[in-house]
Amino acid sequence: MPVMSPIDISKFEQLKATGELPSPKGVALAIIRLTQREDISTGELARVIKSDPAFVARLIRSANGLVQHSRRPVASVQDALIVLGVPAVRNLALGFSLLTHYGQGKCAEFEYDAHWSGSIVCAIAMQALAVRVRAAGVEETFCVGLLARIGELALATLYPDEYSRALRDYRADPSQERAALERRRFGVTSPELSAAMLGDWGIPRVFTDSVLHHEVPERAGFPEGTRQFQLTLSLALARQFAAICMGSEPQRDTLMQRALELGGRLGIERDALASIADKVVADWNEWSKMLALRAPSMPAFDSLVQRAQLAAEQVPAVADIALGPGDRNPLRIVVVDDDPTLRATLKAILEKAGHEVQLAADGRAGLESALELQPQLMIIDWLMPAMDGIELTRALRETRVGRSIYIIILTSLEDDDRLVEAFESGVDDFIAKPFKPRVLAARIRAGQRVIRMQQEIERDREEIRHFAAELAVTNRRLQEVALTDALTGFPNRRYAMDRIGQEWAATTRSLRPLCCMMIDLDGFKQINDTYGHDVGDAVLRQAAQALKRGLRAQDVVCRTGGDEFLVICPDTALDQALACGERVRRGVETMPIMAGMLQLKGSISVGVAVREPDMADFDALIKRADQAVYLAKQRGRNRVECVQKKPA
Repeated sequence: MPVMSPIDISKFEQLKATGELPSPKGVALAIIRLTQREDISTGELARVIKSDPAFVARLIRSANGLVQHSRRPVASVQDALIVLGVPAVRNLALGFSLLTHYGQGKCAEFEYDAHWSGSIVCAIAMQALAVRVRAAGVEETFCVGLLARIGELALATLYPDEYSRALRDYRADPSQERAALERRRFGVTSPELSAAMLGDWGIPRVFTDSVLHHEVPERAGFPEGTRQFQLTLSLALARQFAAICMGSEPQRDTLMQRALELGGRLGIERDALASIADKVVADWNEWSKMLALRAPSMPAFDSLVQRAQLAAEQVPAVADIALGPGDRNPLRIVVVDDDPTLRATLKAILEKAGHEVQLAADGRAGLESALELQPQLMIIDWLMPAMDGIELTRALRETRVGRSIYIIILTSLEDDDRLVEAFESGVDDFIAKPFKPRVLAARIRAGQRVIRMQQEIERDREEIRHFAAELAVTNRRLQEVALTDALTGFPNRRYAMDRIGQEWAATTRSLRPLCCMMIDLDGFKQINDTYGHDVGDAVLRQAAQALKRGLRAQDVVCRTGGDEFLVICPDTALDQALACGERVRRGVETMPIMAGMLQLKGSISVGVAVREPDMADFDALIKRADQAVYLAKQRGRNRVECVQKKPA
């Protein structure tokens, strides 16, 4: 199940309403508006594009990046439009407009130049990986890579001072999760905001979902091998290339190890990955010159690959805890320990295994992290200041979130009574210190099996809840069918009797007037006998629609028999009901009724009745309306009659 969910629409609308979110301007805005028209011509679009020479150069370079292996170079705007297509040109205009107009800002700690330089690397890499993986059209992927981090720029634009403080806090303690920090400070994470903004600009859902989940693709929940899985991993790898290019020399070995892992999951061999990365760097240098962005010097990627392999071989203990077959189910883990060295060691080991790890330095911080992140597993040191491991476990078990967390306690105590106390307090397992990575791996896998069973039980419960909801909907639909006339779509006699009973009870309490009308189609039996039941059914359906058009919104019309209709008129006096009946009569009389090649004229007889104080129940009201219909028939049909005293 994905760790992040799309941004709440009301939150996004609030941010949009400020008018401060980054948005396209100038020629880009004209291009976007033009491409929204259905009658757009490439000639007209080319004229608008040519008014911005800088965008022309970028557009042609983007097109050449796409065709460099397959066609002659692109030299004109028209050729670029043919190669890229209108949607891709629209997206490029969007991306380059944002780069131009938001190259600097007020957020002191936000490195605008580094942001856009890294985004260019990501865009080029995403396009190159699209050629290799073939999960999407390469003409679309450049813009996705360029704008994948637009949410960070948006937060820096909306909250320059507060975001600056958040970046300082994150750099001071990189062990904390950036997304969690953003959510605490701003109520939204930058990936959520990026996905929402791209969706609002018309980027397809398949790309916005990848943007939402690419920072931790293992937790996205996309089935391996699917297009969405490949797109998300491709974007994660493109971001990794950007991090390597923009990172310091000491960071690159660790970053390269992650890039190799992602490349392997995409089926890209290490030599091929290095070749792709070197081409990305070469293109990046060219783009950086065009856009006046900083491009740090980079060593050849094959040397980075070799160094990353050597570094991995020098840490055999970390490799011991790699996920075993059948256990590829990465977990959200919180490690709580007051020893910074032990915290860092556990984080390295667990992240190597593919898990997402959050660190806490004491019990109170661990409790806050657990309630906020809802981890599946926690590793807790027994002896800590402020709140020890047993106190933390008891506090967690008293919360709804904490009851389902699998808890492993780290301890150097070997006293059986103390261990019994730990298990009785809610601990699921323990590891003796100093721990061995292979033993830790075995304990984690045991916890995974329990967690997986809990997830399966929850899925079964969810399926049962879903089935119950579907069953309830089906029952409601069956009930509607049971109360609906199939031919006209009107409520049937059963519904009519229930409804008039309800209205009768309501008028008894409120002393408001209640009328009803009985309506018969004139000569309907003759139509059936002369032309057959198919024509009769057509006449009924069309007459029913005429009735509906003539009635008021508050009136309820039901088909109670072959050619008989009952109209319930709540809160209606007799003169109003008579006027309504006359309107309905005229509507049927003036409407030509078509039945195949036949054109027939229809008419109705209408009997109107109003509730009187001496009436015992609604049957008496219906009987008066029946008598009025009979009177209308006697007096020549196509009439509205009432057997009660009419108003003056």
